Amino acid sequence: MSEIADPFLHALDAYRAAVRAKDVDAFLAIYDESLEVFDLWSEWSQQGLAARREMAEEWFGSLGDEYVVVDIDEARSTRSEDLVVGRAILTYTAYSPDGKAIRSLDNRITLGLKRTGDAWKVFHEHTSAPVDHASGRAILRREEVA
Repeated sequence: MSEIADPFLHALDAYRAAVRAKDVDAFLAIYDESLEVFDLWSEWSQQGLAARREMAEEWFGSLGDEYVVVDIDEARSTRSEDLVVGRAILTYTAYSPDGKAIRSLDNRITLGLKRTGDAWKVFHEHTSAPVDHASGRAILRREEVA
């Protein structure tokens, strides 16, 4: 197997493709069995692939005929021999079946990846958004941050 130049970007590209296709198995393929996720949505954390599968099935199933395109911005990573830590800004845009953008949000993501045999797998994921202290509401569009 050839060496991946940037395992972080490789994982993000696989994530983007799986989300667009609403392919739960492809989505889970980037993750390690020991996965822990600190997600921005609904739950405090998720541990393991079963919890991640449940979230992905619910998310993709809730879309119906809509689909989501994930755009990646400001991706940066640091790599050692067996670990990669990367961060990026992801923009999730939902589209109607006829291709019209119907909603969008920005999300900050940090991934920790470890080499498992000849593959790189995400073992930690953390997503976040800044919070407006006056209202206590998450700011989900970068242009809203002053």
